[in-house]
Amino acid sequence: MNSDTQMFSRARIPYGTWGSSYFPAWQTSALAEVNIGQFAGESMNRILGLRRIPKSELEYLVIGSTIPWHWKFWTAPLVASCLDHRIPGYHVEQACATGLQAVVVAAAEVHGNSHDVVGVLTFDRTSDSPVGVFPERRAHERTHALADVWDNFGFDPATGGAMMACAGNAARKYKVDRREVDELAAYRYDQYFQTKETNFFDNIMVPLEVLNVQGKFLGKIDDDYGVKNISLNEMRAMPELDSCVTGGTQTHASDGMATLLVTTKEKAQELSPRPEIDIQFVGKAEVRTYPSLMPESPGMAVQKLLQSTGLTMADMTVVKNHNPFAVNDVVFAKELKYDWKKMNKTGCPLVWGHPQGPTLTRVIIEALEEAVSLGGGYVLIFGCAAGDVGIATILKVTDGGK
Repeated sequence: MNSDTQMFSRARIPYGTWGSSYFPAWQTSALAEVNIGQFAGESMNRILGLRRIPKSELEYLVIGSTIPWHWKFWTAPLVASCLDHRIPGYHVEQACATGLQAVVVAAAEVHGNSHDVVGVLTFDRTSDSPVGVFPERRAHERTHALADVWDNFGFDPATGGAMMACAGNAARKYKVDRREVDELAAYRYDQYFQTKETNFFDNIMVPLEVLNVQGKFLGKIDDDYGVKNISLNEMRAMPELDSCVTGGTQTHASDGMATLLVTTKEKAQELSPRPEIDIQFVGKAEVRTYPSLMPESPGMAVQKLLQSTGLTMADMTVVKNHNPFAVNDVVFAKELKYDWKKMNKTGCPLVWGHPQGPTLTRVIIEALEEAVSLGGGYVLIFGCAAGDVGIATILKVTDGGK
């Protein structure tokens, strides 16, 4: 590794201080009934308690979300109040890259000596997403209504096409075989359900109760509701919606939150239940490809990142990504000449869903937990966003007790 490119050398992620809700599919749980910002703040409070982290340790809060929620104008300070800890904060939003960007912003705060302990909290609720009304004085429609989730995914204003067209375009460009896409998607489902049979998720996922404003119990979020194991034969029987894209080879909208901490090396050792584990930031890269070719952009970001750090895919212990389409993983495997069976060993957004804001935060948490279980090493996390953007980061996990 080129040590000169190491990013945020002062910042660390303390092992075992994180947590995520499950991601129930839209309209399948009580999360459809709540203010997701309030729920996220209260849930972070609950997770910090379970991790035995005094919330008084937090000096700053970076939140990330992409879908407007009631009182979003007040952003991080309001969510901090729901956390019951009055601290300043900042809101980050970059479509599906939000969950990673929020962690990077937190690391920059620590590295720049602005704060020593920064909380990261990302969340979104796709259920009953709001409809905005926009005055358009220069358009033939003087007033335009926009359903935040469905209209944005159905229409990219830069290209005029739907988000699904990105996958179809990339599949045709890279001459992707649908048989491979179906095989990959079925394999991803097997990875997730095999992991569920172990205790891997016990250190990550936190069952959370949902209450209404009167404090009445509405339900418990204790599973990725809506996820059903789809066999290869079922995959192959599904009709194509675009080239190599079916209902089974794309993700689904869901609701949820995820949280972790970023702090200094000394504080990480103090707060973590396993202080011998050191999690460092190595590097980050972003690229933008041609319009509506999003599935190829993560591979381009990874190539840029590997070049800047001097690392190779062979150096990676864990490889995990945000993959809204199975096509993403097939294209990545072609670009990097990498075996896609080595990726996403514990599950991925293709299977467990896509609430945008917290998606990559949960990916990070799962990837770090996997790396610790393997004794440490380099962790590569990457994803896509907004039609043609790719983002990637490398973290390094060192287990000083081994």
